[in-house]
Amino acid sequence: MAEENRSGADARPRRSCLYMPGTNSRAHEKARELAADVVIFDLEDSVAPAAKAGARDQVVAAIAAGGFGRREIAIRVNAMGTPWAEDDLRAAAACQAGAVVLPKVSGPDDVRAAAELLDREGAGAALWAMVESARAVLAAPEIAAAHGRLAMLTMGLEDLAKELKVEVDGARTALLYALERSVLAARAAGLGIIDAVYPAFNDDEGFAAACAHGRMLGFDGKQVIHPRQVAPANAAFGPDAERVAEARRIVDAFEAAAAQGEHVAVLDGRMVEALHVEEARRLLALDEAIAKLEDEAGR
Repeated sequence: MAEENRSGADARPRRSCLYMPGTNSRAHEKARELAADVVIFDLEDSVAPAAKAGARDQVVAAIAAGGFGRREIAIRVNAMGTPWAEDDLRAAAACQAGAVVLPKVSGPDDVRAAAELLDREGAGAALWAMVESARAVLAAPEIAAAHGRLAMLTMGLEDLAKELKVEVDGARTALLYALERSVLAARAAGLGIIDAVYPAFNDDEGFAAACAHGRMLGFDGKQVIHPRQVAPANAAFGPDAERVAEARRIVDAFEAAAAQGEHVAVLDGRMVEALHVEEARRLLALDEAIAKLEDEAGR
């Protein structure tokens, strides 16, 4: 798999990653109009066992019909070892989904098995591995380094909290170790990482706080389960105008210094080095990618 898929630091926005049940054709149509950066067609938790095959066909048809523009298209397949996983992966390869979200990952072998099947099918899809169990948290570094096709980690805190038998407060105190360990594992491997869903989709205040918390911890975006959560997630995880303007000033100052043969610059009394410029350029590229998405959708 191309090495670029291992970088979570690319310019593709993933502020909001919206789940769409695989059986809901009406939702599939609506997804073409929503401002989500990523649309995740779900074949796992939202689909009953008897409906799995039909949901797979519906998702393939929706993706083939197109109309999603620059949005990233992903499919959450069923977990490795289930009766549906291999057929899900083959379908994702055939319909050329941009990413495959792999749930219930317990260790690197799950990632390798899925990646090898996608390799055999000639798929271009990146893999996203869900961290949603105690074993997955402890194995997060090994999972993140398991295969070159892996591009993202995503958090699944509902299952994790149930397994740990913890109560989840607004600060997610009992889950902080899992969140921070997963962020560290992702970044050490050059991957992106997406925060967990917030199930109470009518709780706007709670969702805003959860987004702020996720951004503070270093997440790239938020998994969302309802259209009303898309705009707040986009606002929380996108660069604001002040940060963009500061990034431009950093790049300009460094380039002016470089033109004079200097390797550092001074801006507002502080040192600007190459590492600051790299982050500033990443932020500017992200802002440009967001602008293209929003211009295309007429947002």
